[in-house]
Amino acid sequence: MNICVFLSAADLDERYTGPAREFAELVGKGGHTLVWGGSDVGLMKVVADGVQENGGRLVGVSVGFLAAKARTNADEMLIAGDLAERKAQLLARSDAVVIMVGGTGTLDEATEILELKKHGLHAKPVVLLNTAGFYDGLKQQFLRMEDEGFLPLPLTELVLFAEDGASALAYLEEAVGIR
Repeated sequence: MNICVFLSAADLDERYTGPAREFAELVGKGGHTLVWGGSDVGLMKVVADGVQENGGRLVGVSVGFLAAKARTNADEMLIAGDLAERKAQLLARSDAVVIMVGGTGTLDEATEILELKKHGLHAKPVVLLNTAGFYDGLKQQFLRMEDEGFLPLPLTELVLFAEDGASALAYLEEAVGIR
């Protein structure tokens, strides 16, 4: 399975890097492919290292202004013309999506993916990996949107909030028919 992961390229504390590394190891050991932003820095590097060291493949999609930070030993590396093309390529090359901790760029990617899914423009399973409760506030906001009629379908049909990498991967494998 090709798993797109949206996440931060920042250097983060162990409460985020440890669970990210564990998830990456599961992806690699499962023989899956990581489809990610291609950067070889911060949390992106942690996840790419974990996947690669455990037998998984790496498909990066970088963008021109970040190409200098792109991982040099990925199995495949594409350079998109802009951020919109990058997001489109990441989604097109994946079977499932995982959103890990990140800043405004990750939030932008997450909301765009959910908006596309809401309108039926993709049906791929989406998981928000809620490491250390990072997305608790966002989950509350989504539940309010659902309760007050802002979502045309149940939140559970848009996204799964997973507390750990094992449950995230198990959900994705079941959703795409693996095992």
